[in-house]
Amino acid sequence: MATDTADTPAPRRNSLTKEIVLRTAVALADEGGNGAPSMRRLAERLGIEAMSLYHHFRNKDLILDGMVDLVFGEIELPPDDIDWRAAMRLRAASMRGALVRHPWAIRLMDSRTNPGRATLRHHNAVIGCLRSGGFSISGAAHALSMLDSYIYGFTLQELSLPFTSPADLEDVAGSIMKQMPRDEFPHLAEMIADRALKGGYAYTEEFDVGLDLILDGLQRQRESWL
Repeated sequence: MATDTADTPAPRRNSLTKEIVLRTAVALADEGGNGAPSMRRLAERLGIEAMSLYHHFRNKDLILDGMVDLVFGEIELPPDDIDWRAAMRLRAASMRGALVRHPWAIRLMDSRTNPGRATLRHHNAVIGCLRSGGFSISGAAHALSMLDSYIYGFTLQELSLPFTSPADLEDVAGSIMKQMPRDEFPHLAEMIADRALKGGYAYTEEFDVGLDLILDGLQRQRESWL
């Protein structure tokens, strides 16, 4: 779902819609990485006066609600024709992709008290998939909490890392190894040598490993949660 409006001409006031405002706000947030832009900055990008925004949104919180809802709308819903594990794996990959595209959204996704329809549709579909997969209500709550915590946490760590490719990782790891007394930190040195300096290691592959461990655990516990 495209959200970049940076290269499109600003709409005339009489053609301004809530969707245009929200997609422009998302594009600005993606550029800055700090969440919703100021009303003044948003109005400048739209080519209007800041007060004109209040014809569509009473306050900034409503813009934040709408921005979060757009991000939830990008996340693939669990398909009905596959088992719950496969559906949760697809959903996790799609959510992680959306959060990487919109890193500002991580701290906002679960903070809104006025969720939009895409947000509600998403959570309803995920819970429905888990319930169809044999989870009780409490089990579905446990599963959703664990999965979301893992997805958000992994993505936040991934976005914070000082490297973006295996080659970058090798450079960073090599610099650490040169400065680190290996006899004092032998286990760390062993892991760096075996993983980061071995060539071709991609930290992002750890996401699927951790996700499978969580899904295995949920599978084992599913029938014990009443």
